[in-house]
Amino acid sequence: MTSIPLRIMALLLAGAAFTSCGWDSEAPDPLTSDSPRPNSFSVDTKEVIPLAGVPLEVNAPVEVWVRRFSGTWRPAFQKWLAREGLYGDMIRRKLQSRGLPEDLVYLAMVESGFSPLAYSPAAASGMWQMVDGTARRYGLRVDAYVDERRDPVRATDAALDYLDDLYAQFGSWYLAAAAYNAGENRVARALEARASAGEGETSDRDLFWEIMGELPEETRQYVPMLIAAMMIAQQAGLYGFDFEAHEPMPFEHVFVPGGTTLARVARLTGTPEATLAELNPHLILGVTPPHVTYPVRVPAGKAATVVAGYGRVNAQLLALAAEARAALSAEAVALEGGGAGSY
Repeated sequence: MTSIPLRIMALLLAGAAFTSCGWDSEAPDPLTSDSPRPNSFSVDTKEVIPLAGVPLEVNAPVEVWVRRFSGTWRPAFQKWLAREGLYGDMIRRKLQSRGLPEDLVYLAMVESGFSPLAYSPAAASGMWQMVDGTARRYGLRVDAYVDERRDPVRATDAALDYLDDLYAQFGSWYLAAAAYNAGENRVARALEARASAGEGETSDRDLFWEIMGELPEETRQYVPMLIAAMMIAQQAGLYGFDFEAHEPMPFEHVFVPGGTTLARVARLTGTPEATLAELNPHLILGVTPPHVTYPVRVPAGKAATVVAGYGRVNAQLLALAAEARAALSAEAVALEGGGAGSY
């Protein structure tokens, strides 16, 4: 049996890394499948389910993933469905504002299981699994203090901008998803090879299946995996899934001085540090960048507490500074009057 690609394997085996976000157990062995994977890349479409947005084609590769997600991978998939409650509404609002299909929310599911802490062997990071170069190209900050690929809000903006550009380039959501996984140049080369071979006209929806054999193994599985996830997630009850969706945590921003630790903000707000880490996963060292004020997310209603806490600290510092100035002034007077002084 052909092995599961490393990136997908990492997604399933990374449960221990996501404990603070609630994804705290491993998925089944990804090499175990309910049915053998088809060896042929020639796909005969059996049915097209007319749901809004991304067309959902049911064929042999898709059915393999449907069986996996509803079979041996059911515990993992159920956790992903529950975690959708944390970020799903936010992602859908952003998709709606761009006029993009809401079904694309499930790309974050197959990329990371909706975990901002996901990290792949290819150094892709965050809920949308963006590599450093693509992240920077779409305006994300990635440095020693901040990795916005792990910021659910900022990373979603960048990922959707990227997907919008990919769709504009290829005119097909299947090809856009393939390019998101393999890179736009890899998909463009596959299309050029097809054109050079003199292949006839085909629909945009069918193009992916026709160039499938020219793409990396991971990408051959990626689009069927995405389609299967969409099918199940939109009708989870029909597939026997019973779960309680996680509730999103309301938050607000407060600006703090550079070099402020999340531990200090936790003390000021009376909030567990783990909660602040979950709200601010992009602060990879648990501290804001130095020498500049920086916004930190805190639970709703806690921003004023932070401001008041810093106000008390500042008042104490001002009082100490005034005492120090008074002491220095008295010392200067004593020296001018001939009194002894030393350091």
